[in-house]
Amino acid sequence: MKKTPTLFLTIILASALILGACNLPSATSQEDADATTVAETAAAVFTRAAQTAAVASPSATLPAGETPTVTPVPTNTLFPTQANTATKTPIPCNRATFVKDVTIPDNTNIAPGATFTKTWRLQNSGSCTWTTGYVLLFDNGDQMNAPATKSFTTGSVAPGSTVDIEVDLTAPTTPGTYQGNFKLRSPDNIVFGINADGQGPFWVKIVVPSPTATPTATPVPTFTVTDVNMSVSGSCGNFTIQADITANKAGNVTYKWIRSDGADDTVTHPPVVFGSAGTQSVTTSWAVSASG
Repeated sequence: MKKTPTLFLTIILASALILGACNLPSATSQEDADATTVAETAAAVFTRAAQTAAVASPSATLPAGETPTVTPVPTNTLFPTQANTATKTPIPCNRATFVKDVTIPDNTNIAPGATFTKTWRLQNSGSCTWTTGYVLLFDNGDQMNAPATKSFTTGSVAPGSTVDIEVDLTAPTTPGTYQGNFKLRSPDNIVFGINADGQGPFWVKIVVPSPTATPTATPVPTFTVTDVNMSVSGSCGNFTIQADITANKAGNVTYKWIRSDGADDTVTHPPVVFGSAGTQSVTTSWAVSASG
């Protein structure tokens, strides 16, 4: 079976040669050229057919011990495979990332004129180490007595590390909402901050509330006897003396009688109890022996 294509092509070639020979007239130079062309054409057809058969039947019988040769597939030189040439974007030298407010979250109420300390926690998200030459920089907004610049580390903050940055501030005396924006500055005067572009500020935002009116406390009066009104009744040496005692609020009054000649009353009298402001009366008797 494997030799059939070759045999078939051989028959075709022979037939072509016979037909060409039969149709050729007696030789002239032009006729010879035509015959030659026919023969070459037939030979070309035979050659292509033989090549096709060889490709279609690569497993033709080989001598013992030999293996067929596999023709390698040619490399595609028109559309070569391109390697991934994407490059990693370099990390900027100076960049920060806000982590959290350690103290004084946004909209914290601060009394008018009060001092306070604001603390932020930032991460060094750049590629350069923050040293003592890096400073906190007031950028804009309400300064609230913040310094223009302030060192925030006495050591170093490596890339990826965090640091707590604090600043002492004073609240305004006028009620309202106040915000101060801050950034960082490198030793070579590069100002930078947070966010994707490394230029955003971080801030402190407080509210100074309106003062609450303090009600005036009404002083509680001290218990006081505000008046004593004396009256005398009787005759012929026997008299009744009455004292009308007036007090300003609830309380107890203790008393004693003293005669005009200096004699003291030694009797113990129960106290006069006032449940509220008002007047109560007490009496005593006095007998005079001398006529007139």
